[in-house]
Amino acid sequence: MSATPGSERIVGAPGAMVIIISGPSGVGKDTIIRWLKNQPSEPERHFVVTYKTRDPRPDEVDGVDYQFVDEKEFERLREGGLLLEAAHVHGHWSGTPRDQVAHALSAGKDAILKIDVQGADTVKDKIPAALRIFVAPPSVEDLVARLTGRGTESDADLARRRRDANMELARKPDYDYVVVNRTDRAVQTAREIDQIIRHEHSLYPDRRIGL
Repeated sequence: MSATPGSERIVGAPGAMVIIISGPSGVGKDTIIRWLKNQPSEPERHFVVTYKTRDPRPDEVDGVDYQFVDEKEFERLREGGLLLEAAHVHGHWSGTPRDQVAHALSAGKDAILKIDVQGADTVKDKIPAALRIFVAPPSVEDLVARLTGRGTESDADLARRRRDANMELARKPDYDYVVVNRTDRAVQTAREIDQIIRHEHSLYPDRRIGL
């Protein structure tokens, strides 16, 4: 009898970590990730490209920012055991490809996941040693102003995202680190996250992650 896809036990190379970066929509996670991608690091970092069932925004590139699929394809991935986690967020499905995380760990690379708090809970259950970093806005009002300025959400979307943001912000105590991303200070925030990751490596240089 063949194994279910994705069921094989993976143990990462020494030192490789799973790093979760969460935060409400509009807090600046994409800008932070772009800065981190351009920084040399030891070990190397693999930025996992998650699946989304929504349409891409004008500034998003399929396969780079996200992998955009329809709900039928997403369900196939989920039923096939190919997703490390899947969550319904902001009216759409989002999921993390298990193979990207497994390949990164096996190669001795950090796997960096930009996922919501629901997905973070699932990953933490499966990988207790995962490092969780929460990116918070200075205030909910500041966050709403950023979302409004983005001009990509309807009034109903903005109301839903505000509700979701309040729920997500209530989960900050569950994270290992909380970093406040102040307006126009994304690079400074990214540097802080970079230092957190490096500090964790210095504390646990031989950590091995099982998946």
